[in-house]
Amino acid sequence: MTSAEGILEATGDTNGRLYRAACPACRARFDLSAAALRLAIGGSRKTTFYSFTCPECGESVRKPAGERIVELLTEGGVSTLRLHSAL
Repeated sequence: MTSAEGILEATGDTNGRLYRAACPACRARFDLSAAALRLAIGGSRKTTFYSFTCPECGESVRKPAGERIVELLTEGGVSTLRLHSAL
């Protein structure tokens, strides 16, 4: 099943979970470990995203992350940065 955010599926248990992703630049599809992904959680949907570097072409990729993607990535141990809005 393809999600709107671009992660196709998460496989394995939380300790060995892999995430299937795709690169919009070279269109390659690949599996990434939690260590290869970064999650940024902002104050809105526009400022919540995940990112990775494509292992095929080296492109930096940033994609929006909805609630389900945030849940999958945090459960799998992806490094998470909480963004704070300026007051």
